[in-house]
Amino acid sequence: MVAQKIDFVPRMEGLDALRGFALFGLFMVHMPELYELYWSHPTSDPVQLLWHDLVFDTFADKAFALLALCFGVSFFIIMDRSARRGVDFTGRFIWRLVVLGAIGLAHSLWYRGDVLQVLALMGMFLLPFYRVRSNRVIIAIAFFLLLQPMLVLKMICGLNGAAWANAAPYFWTSPTPQAYLSGGSLLETLRMNWTDGHLVTWGFMVESGRLSQILGLSLVGMVLGRIGFFSDAARFVGARYAGLALAVLALASILHWGQALVALVPASPAMFMPRSVAGTVEGSLTSLCIMSVLLFGFLLLYYGPGKAALKLLAPVGRMTLTLYVGQSLVFVPVFYSFGLGLHATMLQSTAVLLGLAAFAVQVVFAHWWFGRFTYGPLEWLWRAATYQTLDVPFRNRLPVIAENRSGAW
Repeated sequence: MVAQKIDFVPRMEGLDALRGFALFGLFMVHMPELYELYWSHPTSDPVQLLWHDLVFDTFADKAFALLALCFGVSFFIIMDRSARRGVDFTGRFIWRLVVLGAIGLAHSLWYRGDVLQVLALMGMFLLPFYRVRSNRVIIAIAFFLLLQPMLVLKMICGLNGAAWANAAPYFWTSPTPQAYLSGGSLLETLRMNWTDGHLVTWGFMVESGRLSQILGLSLVGMVLGRIGFFSDAARFVGARYAGLALAVLALASILHWGQALVALVPASPAMFMPRSVAGTVEGSLTSLCIMSVLLFGFLLLYYGPGKAALKLLAPVGRMTLTLYVGQSLVFVPVFYSFGLGLHATMLQSTAVLLGLAAFAVQVVFAHWWFGRFTYGPLEWLWRAATYQTLDVPFRNRLPVIAENRSGAW
């Protein structure tokens, strides 16, 4: 690949702010989750459980779903802007994903719950769909994927007695490594993340249906990018209101009927997985409905009375890669054995409040950073590696940089 000239085009500040909001939600899940160590000793205190449930019911699965949707939008923006210049970006985008995967692989040594590798892999599957011109076809495929066809197939096979479909998922039976909890060194943690960590992460992604959800949402994001949902936001005022109303209606319906439908699936001690899988599908659809409420609610506020406040998140959305990695670099040692080991003593309320304070610092930092620099540190590295050139502006040469090419997930 030959280095090419890198141009500047206006950013979509609403998309940046939405991405920043999604990163906020993901971080707020990680904090009371104690970066995955909560599940080794979940709280039984009703007050602390309330703090935990409030965050998880609002953001768990939903924030990552929003990031997957934004990933699809960014994919279209990058591909389309190159196509408008007469450049086929396919090969370079594949390399871009390889670079993202390498960053994710390095990050996963520190924190086994890394999602960058997952996004990098699923991004590869987006490429063939870019050449499909019919938005209806893409949305139909996305809808099919969001219905979790592989989990439904597993449920059917389980009901027909298939042993593999009635076996408990690996991430259910894999205990939290003792090295994370007490007495483990940094070296032991890195070793566990390289071995057991990848098995647990990828096992969860496959067996929970998360991969199907990511691809489906990324395809939806690609279509939103194609129709100008963020670049020409004024055209979609009615669509945002309609989207919110439909999301609320869908959420109310699944909350009313979902558990009853799951209970209709036969279950016995020897055949318990089909009902559990049905519950996973129901949970996935519930999360999608809540994510949609968050999406349209956020955009209605952003393009309405809440813009002055919500636009503060835009700089955060411009450096999601840097901040996502930075969050774990700071807080994994707070909770893990090789650091302060506070997973055993920190209350859920403390973790949530600490997360809010830490994210406020990140917002201030992002504003300060972009007053001086064009890209976040890892965003600059990712971009330079993508184009295989160091001729990527880093320091701002103007008092205000108003134009910038999308470099986020």
